[in-house]
Amino acid sequence: MVNFNFAKVPQTIFHPGSINEIDSLHIVKSAKNILLVTGANSFRNSKHYGKLLEKMVNTNIYETRVVREPSPESIDNEVNKHKEHDIELVIAIGGGSVMDAGKAISAMLTQKDSVMAYIEGVGEGKIHNGDKIPLIAIPTTSGTGSETTKNAVLSKVGKKGFKKSIRHENFVPDIVMLDPELMINCPSNVTAASGLDALTQLIGSYVSTKGYPMTDALAVSGIEYFGKSFLSVCKDEYDSIEKRASMAYASYISGITLANAGLGIVHGFASSVGGYADIPHGVLCGTLLPEAVKLNIKLLQEQQDEIYLKKYAKVGAILTGSDEKDIDTSCKELVNILEYWINELKIPRLKEFGITEKDLDCIVKATNNKNNPVNLSNEQMKSILLSRL
Repeated sequence: MVNFNFAKVPQTIFHPGSINEIDSLHIVKSAKNILLVTGANSFRNSKHYGKLLEKMVNTNIYETRVVREPSPESIDNEVNKHKEHDIELVIAIGGGSVMDAGKAISAMLTQKDSVMAYIEGVGEGKIHNGDKIPLIAIPTTSGTGSETTKNAVLSKVGKKGFKKSIRHENFVPDIVMLDPELMINCPSNVTAASGLDALTQLIGSYVSTKGYPMTDALAVSGIEYFGKSFLSVCKDEYDSIEKRASMAYASYISGITLANAGLGIVHGFASSVGGYADIPHGVLCGTLLPEAVKLNIKLLQEQQDEIYLKKYAKVGAILTGSDEKDIDTSCKELVNILEYWINELKIPRLKEFGITEKDLDCIVKATNNKNNPVNLSNEQMKSILLSRL
């Protein structure tokens, strides 16, 4: 057996319509002052928003909107705005950015200094004491799996930008509510990009050098549910509760596996490119995934490393719905279906976000290559970016 330390997961309520039961939770009943963190419009324009407020008519509800990936400044502003309200519970309802903002606000409402002091690698190196306001996470997209993890990702975009985390075991949400009904109206482009983020995390953790049997089993389970639903939910079956539930499960599992097995080169780029340009996280993962997988497989074949090649082959068989053939054939089918998906779903290239070839060396130097099944050189990493300019 392999030694491991498996991170805690939150209490999870997973079924259609679960949001309608939120007022039955003790953590909600006992809170007099609640901060509701949502995205810009989608949830607020849905029937669920009004129903939620009706259920909490005897509670003081304060609200904040997250319109883009949260920055340190936006977190500080929201914390300063709501500190005097004696917030007893934070409820985050939205996509990955809302989950991250909810976790960061929950963590910083108990502190006196700026969130910058605690951001890994760019802050003052202070260690957060773990005190936070209780948090309920309710995702409305299926992508980041942030509802299961202990870190909140914050971004500052620019030449000296960053995409880094504040992190503590206590930042894991207290309760997660997974309600596929909330995901039905998610736009096709968001469904596609966030879904490819989840798949990137599932594959990345499955072939991670830190993986072990438990994370492998979970990742394979998530990939199986993803393969059954992804393309159809992006197109004609967007309103299928069953398909949305499958995607919600895949995303949720991807958050658990990434927290325990780590990720590879695509998420290395997510940090470096995400701090350099204003590009949605899911789009970045989706646009780079096929090329990264293709390069990893090529190098593994040259090294005759059958351990990871067999894993890639298994993923290829699952996603194509075919029987496992010889390793090389299944690996080729994996690359083909990933390339087909990003072309069919029109996932944008990097140049559409202002990234040019002259930016690539700087990005590569800031890219972490840990946990990838192959140790990539700077030139090899650059080739992945070049292929998607």
